[in-house]
Amino acid sequence: MLRELSIRNFAIIDDLTVSFSEGLTVLTGETGAGKSIIIDAVNILAGGRGSTEFIRHGEKKAELGGLFQVNNCHHPIFMKLEEHGVEAEEGTIILRRDLHDSGKSICRVNGKLVPLSVLRDIGGSLIDIHGQHENQELMDEKFHIHLLDLFAHHELQSVKAQYSEAYEAYRQLKKEVAELSMDEQRMAQRIDLYQFQIQELEQAGLKEDEEDELNEERLRLMNFHKIFERANVAYEAISGDANGLDFIGNAMNALEDIVALDSNFKEPSEAVTTSFYALQDAAYQIKNVLDDLEYDAERLNEVEQRLALYQNMKRKYGTTVEEILNYYEKIEEELSQLMNRDETLQRNEQLLAGMEENLNQIADELTAIRKENAIKLSEAIMNELRMLHMEKAQFIVQFNTLAQFDANGKDFVAFYISTNVGEPPKSLPKVASGGELSRMMLALKTIFSTSNGITSIIFDEVDTGVSGRVAQAIAEKIAAISVNSQVLCISHLPQVAAMADHHYYIKKQVEYDRTFTTLSEMEEKERVEEISRMMSGSEITELTLQHASELIQMANERKESMK
Repeated sequence: MLRELSIRNFAIIDDLTVSFSEGLTVLTGETGAGKSIIIDAVNILAGGRGSTEFIRHGEKKAELGGLFQVNNCHHPIFMKLEEHGVEAEEGTIILRRDLHDSGKSICRVNGKLVPLSVLRDIGGSLIDIHGQHENQELMDEKFHIHLLDLFAHHELQSVKAQYSEAYEAYRQLKKEVAELSMDEQRMAQRIDLYQFQIQELEQAGLKEDEEDELNEERLRLMNFHKIFERANVAYEAISGDANGLDFIGNAMNALEDIVALDSNFKEPSEAVTTSFYALQDAAYQIKNVLDDLEYDAERLNEVEQRLALYQNMKRKYGTTVEEILNYYEKIEEELSQLMNRDETLQRNEQLLAGMEENLNQIADELTAIRKENAIKLSEAIMNELRMLHMEKAQFIVQFNTLAQFDANGKDFVAFYISTNVGEPPKSLPKVASGGELSRMMLALKTIFSTSNGITSIIFDEVDTGVSGRVAQAIAEKIAAISVNSQVLCISHLPQVAAMADHHYYIKKQVEYDRTFTTLSEMEEKERVEEISRMMSGSEITELTLQHASELIQMANERKESMK
């Protein structure tokens, strides 16, 4: 669950830190006070799309942070943290994201810098935000199969993983067959290109370590005179007229003479002796190298040309010699396939036929599992819709077979619904109203809340377009979800606010010509006044206060029965 949220320099929020608890937390306030801004902040914190427009005017960056507590040690989030090398102490997970005015976004999980994709992966396992965007997804039939698969996850998981692996291999081979089936002109062009590239690379004769060796040789040749001059200075200092080695030899002989008389000189005597012979050996080596040193301007030119060849090959075929050699092997194999096109094509088509047969079998398994779970999902959704005062609704999952395989199998799944007696079920996007879509998604959230492992569910004005007994049903449904998951809800409905275990009021105010948003938890009396205002508008009367108190009392009784 989300324990604490901190927001700094985000839109009209200057500096806000708020603690949350279990159960249902409702956020209310006047339109434009900043309720949706808080949801935007949580969405971006969980890996959503950020923008410099969210940074408060005049500031360099916006800072978002969230502290989560997950007490279930078997929660899938811990496996994800381990995959990404992030440690979690005692179930505590801290997400942090900074948006800079340069457009850069810095993400951290438990203090470790992570890419945005990792933050999104982890955040998506902790927070589920339901707003108008999800209603739009429900209006897209391509999204329906993912909802069904989410419902059937436990039964579908292993078969779907098996299918995904087989489908990827099939897709790759199908691509190769398509390339081999290209027209004669394109094939001839590809053969000519590969033959030219192979010939060029073979003539280049690139070797793994040669470039480094050439660079070293080039450095020596370019600095020949300096190397020769300094090496001579070193040799003369050791063995030349300066007699440096003779002086050390004298010291060695003197120390050897007194070692027998005083053992304290044994260690320095050995050190000087070792140094003498080491210097003598070094002098011989320097002399040998000096004798072999020879400036070769022609060789320098050859080295420069060879290095230029390496750079030219890198511009064409890869950034490193290893990449170039790998590319050479790849096009050599592809050229062999093209030259033996008919034989390769026949073999690959036979393999493809076998893969299609295997994919058909796995896809049939997926279809069977989906159809079995589609019946269960339909029953579960109709049960939820009845409690949301859509008693006459009929819901079915429609299956159609695709002409070819895709990443999900060969099923096209669409949700069909009838909301009126005597009307046949039709495609959900075509017949559902805004209020019906909200109830539909709420029904799905209720079904999934106990099984998908999400620790915090956020509803952003899910009650839009409803009123009366439907509003009361939605309020009770949201409260029911909060029994198993922490729920944060922005609402304009007094029925939802009355159900809150914790009620926060969002207020916008102006100080020193700047707008600020504040958030504060309300006590019982303040709650009654706020719900009264939500019921009647700006004018609060004794009657509306009484109605608000009754609504809260009824909500408390209803919540007790849920527990």
